[in-house]
Amino acid sequence: MNETAASFKAKSTVKAGDLEHRRKINFNISKYNASVPLGKQQFPDVLMVRERAKNIKWRAIETLDQHLLEFELQITRRGAKVIWAENSEQALQEIERICKEKNCKTLVKSKSMVTEEIHLNEFLEKNGIESVETDLGEYIQQLDGEPPYHIVTPAMHKSKEDVAKLFAEKLGTRPNLTPEQLTLVAREKLRKKYVEAEVGVTGANFIIADIGGIALTENEGNGRLSCAFPKTHIAIVGIEKVIPSLTDLALFWPLLATFGTGQKVTVYNSIITGPRQPGETDGPDEMYVILLDNGRTNLLKNPKTREALYCIRCGACLNACPVYKNIGGHTFETTYSGPIGMVVTPHMREMEEYKHLSNASSLCGNCTEVCPVRINIHELLLENRHEAVEFGLSPMSERIAWKVWKKASLNRKMMNMGNGGLKNWMINKVFTAWTTHRHDLNFSKKTFNEMWAERFPKP
Repeated sequence: MNETAASFKAKSTVKAGDLEHRRKINFNISKYNASVPLGKQQFPDVLMVRERAKNIKWRAIETLDQHLLEFELQITRRGAKVIWAENSEQALQEIERICKEKNCKTLVKSKSMVTEEIHLNEFLEKNGIESVETDLGEYIQQLDGEPPYHIVTPAMHKSKEDVAKLFAEKLGTRPNLTPEQLTLVAREKLRKKYVEAEVGVTGANFIIADIGGIALTENEGNGRLSCAFPKTHIAIVGIEKVIPSLTDLALFWPLLATFGTGQKVTVYNSIITGPRQPGETDGPDEMYVILLDNGRTNLLKNPKTREALYCIRCGACLNACPVYKNIGGHTFETTYSGPIGMVVTPHMREMEEYKHLSNASSLCGNCTEVCPVRINIHELLLENRHEAVEFGLSPMSERIAWKVWKKASLNRKMMNMGNGGLKNWMINKVFTAWTTHRHDLNFSKKTFNEMWAERFPKP
């Protein structure tokens, strides 16, 4: 077992027994579960809407190269600069170059999973640049020195008491502030940073190919402030975020809002098509868009796993997953946790190091059931398991165990011969992978075949 898998199992064991953690998560997810059905009421036929969204993403991903080139052509006409980054190292080098050119000392950053993926904050800190998270949940996590816990709600695992205590420790506030008071404290601290910052960084929820724009959706307004106040705006976005047309937003924005937070539409929705144009009074002087691959083409080149690139990062599969609700987001030790993280991480990083994630699933299919773009997540988890075996990444003991099981299962005499003690001994003492984290198995003394033969003997 590699160190990553061992760490995952150890942390899962601890977190699964943490009842206080489970109480907080269940409380927050219960609020989500109450809101989503209300948001769905805006759609006359939710299944049809989801199917249409999947078809649009299918078309976008199947012709991804064409859409990305169209996006680049359109947005560069309005003065934006497009940078293609094959991996996180190239993206970070480009960001460093831009920041040095602008003599950047302070950078404000809106919520972005891609920047977490490339570990931007740590990189900037090493280079003497203050990077400030402006999303409230991300700001809380940054103060606590933790990565985001959830794709949509970064501090889902914290109660209001936890946040009040954290603010008291880090910002010197009173330890009994209400959520409203805590929000005002964060607002006061962050508003100053927007004016001070030389560079603002955002992600993008969607890349709009036909008009050459990026779409941002948020509830706090920090995304708009991060890209409008600083003189330089850098948008970092995964290449899979493409949608073909501006008209597709009428479908995807409400869909993302409903499945992400239960809203009909989020509070702030912006389309950014370049830097400030002649005659305009607001916006940055310069805009850069970094299109990041970082392993996404590994998913793209496989016709079976390509479907994972349809994901719109709503987090619905995390909220539905019984494993996630028990072990939480940090246990995965990856940027993308939960079911969709289990699917994409082994391809975006290393299959050998992260193949264990695809086995950390009950395969109940609830993730597939709730996905707004109908990604067959549980089937992709099985595909990852299959690929791990095909690539020779399964341990020798596992391969031997399955060969023995196959041979015995295809032979009725062998199945009947091993009843009772022999089967129990083989599973519980020889092949111990199952019982390492579970109680011993206790097989029936007779198979169904034997019991049937006793009840209905052949004449």
